[in-house]
Amino acid sequence: MLRNAICRPGHPDTRFLTSQLGIVYIVCMSELLGIFEQIVLLAVVGLDDGAYGRAVLREVQLASEQRSVSAGAVYATLDRLEAKGLLSSRLEEGTPERAGRARRFYRLTTDGASALTHVRATLERLWQGKQWPLEVFS
Repeated sequence: MLRNAICRPGHPDTRFLTSQLGIVYIVCMSELLGIFEQIVLLAVVGLDDGAYGRAVLREVQLASEQRSVSAGAVYATLDRLEAKGLLSSRLEEGTPERAGRARRFYRLTTDGASALTHVRATLERLWQGKQWPLEVFS
């Protein structure tokens, strides 16, 4: 589904990205990151060299204390963010403690850092002059 009229096949801002699972994403590169994507990216940043799937899941669950977060949602988001070029990953060999199963470790890319910086700057600009917490007037 295309979210935006500018994000269409043939437009220079549109990318078709294929994940490791063979899923094709249509990505509008100028599109702002969603809140959940920001949480996942920031979890990866906070974990530094220890950012493998389960550790990212634990960090996201801690950050999302008001809602339940499934492993599938985090892994799908990690896959999508890697397909967008915002994360990179590497497989590390398995250990006897893990019965030989490999771990995939994630790192923020330059594009990922730029995207997070852009989102934060945009939100800070939008919040200027607004009182917190917000009051709703009926």
